Amino acid sequence: MHQFMVRPLFGEGAVHWYTPTNVTLWMGIAVLCTVLLLVMGTRGRAIVPSRIQSVAELAYGFVYKMVEDVSGRDGLKYFPYIMSLFIFIVFANFLGLIPGAFTTTSHLAVTGTMALAVFIGVTVLGFVKHGASFLSLFWITAAPLALRPILAVIEVISYFVRPVSHSIRLMGNMMAGHAVMKVFAGFAGVLGVGAVFPVVAIGAIYALEFLVAFIQAYVFAILTCVYLRDALHPHH
Repeated sequence: MHQFMVRPLFGEGAVHWYTPTNVTLWMGIAVLCTVLLLVMGTRGRAIVPSRIQSVAELAYGFVYKMVEDVSGRDGLKYFPYIMSLFIFIVFANFLGLIPGAFTTTSHLAVTGTMALAVFIGVTVLGFVKHGASFLSLFWITAAPLALRPILAVIEVISYFVRPVSHSIRLMGNMMAGHAVMKVFAGFAGVLGVGAVFPVVAIGAIYALEFLVAFIQAYVFAILTCVYLRDALHPHH
């Protein structure tokens, strides 16, 4: 599991909150790629778009429709945040597939921070827009009256578990894929001539990881839209 270890970029020793590490390096590269795509790539706003502008426009349309379909028209106000979040996770996931790179989204500290930011943001938004009536999110009026208190407790628990599931889903999928590839790579080194199967398996898993890298960014973004919808429309 050494591929997931956080190490200082310069020298050895303990890692403090201010220490530049491999995590900060690859997060910085992901942020830079996001800026290059969304800002520099669309700066010209050409009628006949360049390749990078076409990619940015496709990503824009994809996330815009997702936010509109899931959160509603009033959710589009928060589209820039969800778009930035989605593109950052996509780049962080794909950069982690480069041999020798570090997958920042395989760390709970990274995914947990993003999930907690979403959780706090939508909760504050819900209370700001609806006040105490936001609590109606936990009171299921369609259920029989006797069951409502029990369901309310379940809804409260599931609500506060959201940042945990939101973050662990992304972290677990990214970590698992890299760990499996490392295991097959170990078999390839031991088997020698008989390493054909592990090498083929590594290729197949690597191709699958490209798909997983995008899907997990999509899942994180669409769950953010679902939580945003609950904050904007809390009534069952």
